[in-house]
Amino acid sequence: MGDLFTEIWESIRRNKLRTCLTGFAVAWGIFMLIVLLGAGNGLLNSFNLAAGGISVNTMSVYGGYTGKAYDGLSEGRSIELNEGDAALTASPAFSKHIDEVLPVVRLYRSTVSRGRYHFTGMVEGTFPSRLEMEKIDILAGRFLNPYDISRNRKVIVLPQNRAEELVPEGTPVSRLVGQTITAGGTTFKVIGIIKSDRTRDDNRLYAPYTTVKLISGAGREIDQLDFSFHGLETEAQNEAFEQEYRAAINARHRAAPDDPSAIWISNHFTQSMQMNRGTRILTIGLWIIGLFTLLGGIVGVSNIMLITVKERTHEFGIRKAIGATPWSVTRLIIAESVAITAFFGYIGMVLGMLACGILDKAFGGRSIEVLDETITAFVDPTVGLDVALEATLVLIIAGTLAGLFPALKATKVKPIEALRAE
Repeated sequence: MGDLFTEIWESIRRNKLRTCLTGFAVAWGIFMLIVLLGAGNGLLNSFNLAAGGISVNTMSVYGGYTGKAYDGLSEGRSIELNEGDAALTASPAFSKHIDEVLPVVRLYRSTVSRGRYHFTGMVEGTFPSRLEMEKIDILAGRFLNPYDISRNRKVIVLPQNRAEELVPEGTPVSRLVGQTITAGGTTFKVIGIIKSDRTRDDNRLYAPYTTVKLISGAGREIDQLDFSFHGLETEAQNEAFEQEYRAAINARHRAAPDDPSAIWISNHFTQSMQMNRGTRILTIGLWIIGLFTLLGGIVGVSNIMLITVKERTHEFGIRKAIGATPWSVTRLIIAESVAITAFFGYIGMVLGMLACGILDKAFGGRSIEVLDETITAFVDPTVGLDVALEATLVLIIAGTLAGLFPALKATKVKPIEALRAE
């Protein structure tokens, strides 16, 4: 084994410039592969984080505008959801699949203040089951309970980031629990602080549904209807349920049963399925691009090994003349190819991981505002140990393939012809 390493080193040392230039192509290929996968992971982590902010088996329903004339009424009518729609959703007609039903009313663009501190947010009237539906984590205090709903209590739950705007810098937000604030001209008692994350809408404050409905004077109208469901495992089942549900709600508002614009249904389950399919396609695409980039370096290694075989034809002829087996010659060429590929490949891999780390420091966790919602576009754009191991396997296979054809050519060298070669 020591002789093999010595021969490889001597061969590389004799062709330092050529080897380094070829190795640079390999290093660049694996560098780009790692950086692409790291950037792809940043996007995928962002998608997964966004999906993690709410239970997958939920749907949200919004009012829309009729897209066609029906029952003597013209198209373009505004459809506003009401508590009757919530009652229908919770009725036995849909109890086979629907679990919790949450009507929502809101106070939009409410000024929230405490002394000289203030911000503009949205007060959402909701129910205690929102805690589980949106996977909310309590930082201090508590969330809404049934007594808050039944007694129309003026209590409110704040997101951590917004709560920090109502206290002096450096003051723990937990001190707000039990204090009073003003939201939309109404005084509320703070009963809890929830943890903010990179996907939750920081402008949304939670208050009892009944309280917000009284303050807003909404009557029976609601802004949104959310519900959780079970037993719908495929896209086909979800589509069939949505059609049945849409027809029932449309009928209450004298809209065509198949009118898709009368109400809007956001199905988080099918969105998750589509996102998972998209992330798989993205991952495969990044691997393909990275591997084709790496292929350029592998071709370079193969070419340099072909040149090496041609230059050492005389040597191989002597080896075979004194009894060297074809395998010993093949092993030498492949080992040299793998050595070049692995050495420069690992340099590219380390540099790629460093670049991903720099990318994470520079852009990781940055949030952007889209339609009053906070979205993180780049989350942890790095690669893990599994990717490093996969890249190692790619390097070994690539080095073997790069040296295979030159090695086969070397084994076909006939001793007599090789000894005549100049």
